[in-house]
Amino acid sequence: MNPEISYSLANVTLPKFPLWTALVTPFAECGAIDFASLSRIARQQAATGNGLLLLGSTGEALSLSPEQQFGIVNYVVELNLNVPIMVGVGGFQLLQQLDWIERCNQLNIDAFLLGAPLYAKPGPVGQEQWFSALLNASDKPCMLYNVPSRSGVTLAVEALTKLQHHPKCWALKEASGNLSQFEQYRRACPNLVMYSGEDALMPELAVHGAQGLVSVAANAWPQATKLYVQQCLTHADVDRSLWQSAVATLFSVANPIPVKVLMHENGDIDSPALQLPLTHFELTDTQAIIAANDAIEAWYREQTSAPVTTATRRQAQSA
Repeated sequence: MNPEISYSLANVTLPKFPLWTALVTPFAECGAIDFASLSRIARQQAATGNGLLLLGSTGEALSLSPEQQFGIVNYVVELNLNVPIMVGVGGFQLLQQLDWIERCNQLNIDAFLLGAPLYAKPGPVGQEQWFSALLNASDKPCMLYNVPSRSGVTLAVEALTKLQHHPKCWALKEASGNLSQFEQYRRACPNLVMYSGEDALMPELAVHGAQGLVSVAANAWPQATKLYVQQCLTHADVDRSLWQSAVATLFSVANPIPVKVLMHENGDIDSPALQLPLTHFELTDTQAIIAANDAIEAWYREQTSAPVTTATRRQAQSA
């Protein structure tokens, strides 16, 4: 991690990484966690310089037991990678979330991603109290997470306006897919660091003040996505049509089904297996994601004099 570029929060510093990969959790066909593949993809992301988000929705966190979740975090921490690690906190039982934060506080992680409580649909007061309880329990900087398509509720501007002043509130991940929602947050909290949670919207959100991306696409295209984010943040000429169409293939069915299928096709993980109720058999036609993969790799070759394709990426992983 680069200590020269960091955000300061109380006694904690967090390196400024414009791209965090919402890492998938690889499984064997029997359902066990595939730690060999996990090591491979975590090292791949670290070699590219991308921050790691463990146990988000892309990591199928809610389908895992607390011990499985802790095992994943502890395993990646012990890889001693040179990039920051953020850990997802999500559910609806407050005491369980507080216990999870307390356990992870003991590990050498760098941040938490805090989701709104699922299913309950609290209003602004309940949201503020929920997030405040989680922030109070954390020893690490925290990124709040607005994803109404999964939580069932939009993070209220009134709640965020108050939460932004908490010493552990570092950033917001905005994944509503609604540009006007992002603009409301930006106006209410101009000093809060904001990340896009939507790969396809990164060019638009960068114009309106997003300072980075928490990405699904970076699982399959770590280097290309990093370049894409750099172009967005410098307001360079981004091939928006290419990226929007490529990202769309990764969400043709429920995430992370398509990206795991593609990663398996590329040899990044040994199996596309998921935890029920998700299954890779939902994706009956892989031609679109393979075509998107070819298009992104071709774009990357055109953009850089040091192209990395699927084959050379595998060589780097094994080195």
